[in-house]
Amino acid sequence: MGGNWKTYKLKNLCSKIGSGSTPRGGKGAYKKEGISLIRSQNVLDFIFSATGLAFIDDEQAAKLKNVEIESRDVLLNITGDSVARVCQAPDEWIPARVNQHVAIIRADKKNLNPEFLKYSLLSYANKGHLLTLASAGATRKAITKSMIEDFEISVPELKEQKAIASILSTIDDKIELNLQTNKTLEAMAMALYKHWFVDFGPFQDGDFVDSELGKIPKGWEVKRLDEEFIIKIGRTPPRKEKKWFSSISGVKWISIKDMGKAGTYIFNSSEYLTKDAVEKKNVPLVPDDTVILSFKLTVGRIAITTQTMVTNEAIAHFVKEKESFLNSEYLYLALKAFNYDSLGSTSSIATAVNSKTIKSMRIIVPTESEIQKFQKEIVSIFKLIKNNSIETETLTKLRDTLLPKLISGEVRVKEAAKIIAKSI
Repeated sequence: MGGNWKTYKLKNLCSKIGSGSTPRGGKGAYKKEGISLIRSQNVLDFIFSATGLAFIDDEQAAKLKNVEIESRDVLLNITGDSVARVCQAPDEWIPARVNQHVAIIRADKKNLNPEFLKYSLLSYANKGHLLTLASAGATRKAITKSMIEDFEISVPELKEQKAIASILSTIDDKIELNLQTNKTLEAMAMALYKHWFVDFGPFQDGDFVDSELGKIPKGWEVKRLDEEFIIKIGRTPPRKEKKWFSSISGVKWISIKDMGKAGTYIFNSSEYLTKDAVEKKNVPLVPDDTVILSFKLTVGRIAITTQTMVTNEAIAHFVKEKESFLNSEYLYLALKAFNYDSLGSTSSIATAVNSKTIKSMRIIVPTESEIQKFQKEIVSIFKLIKNNSIETETLTKLRDTLLPKLISGEVRVKEAAKIIAKSI
């Protein structure tokens, strides 16, 4: 660490540390619009997720005036399974408040750069320390206000803090741009799919026939998924036998949680199965470029594999039958557009859907020539999505490698800038 780095407790570097509360009435008190109420599900590592963002009215917000978010505030999850996740709230969601599961850590900008603080808390060593603190208390994982106040970080002079934060932000900005671009591209692909195969836009002048899914162009069919694809379900070896599992190497073993973190294409898993586990426990291999679908607990998460992988028993995968001309892109969009509520015969779709249900799902099968025409329209969009996703994977690894070295002073800013210039 450089000679100008000093260690401080956060309470000596911050002007505010504190968490909020949930308005009386809980979820029932939330509004469709108004002032943002940020909850732990919105705070991911590095990025803020607006998915499921809650809103409160002016009266409710007034009661949470002491936890009003300001621009560039650092947010820290302080309870539950997502404890120690860190990000900043984008200005577009301000004015905002936080609930009792999220802490605001406001840097005193005279001494501490807010972005440097975010990256410091996300560095491997500090993140590990926060997780240790969270586990030290009662049964529920929790980080208290006093733990945050007494938490120590090492900082260089403000000018160097800004330079380090700027370097890491350059990578994160590019990652964020790729994610947003892919959302737009996927929306374009879905709009095209719906125009062709839901609204039948290009085929309106032709003849239509009745089917169990309503009127469809003449010559098209409605088929069960298992008529077009070999559908297999993943497997979990006995958890008690730890030898089957690894957190660092083996065959990537996809969970529903992993699918939640993935985009159109899935690259990573939080766990692996050993090759022995796959062979001896007869876990079905999922080939590259195969569509996977979650059908238990969280129904309807969909992704396309990027290499040979395996999944747990909550996920189905679809291998094309030899005579089928349907491709991964068409199936991906058809499953994305599918109404999964239509499968549930009980009050809870999570318990109603099983592998038999999945196999008997009906989809529209156009003629081979129409699929080929559609593929020509769609293939470039999916190629762009995949290329952006691959670049994002590379950038994420680069950031995760550089972050601890920059935050500890092991690598200097000029050196890191050269490494990044070669990658972006």
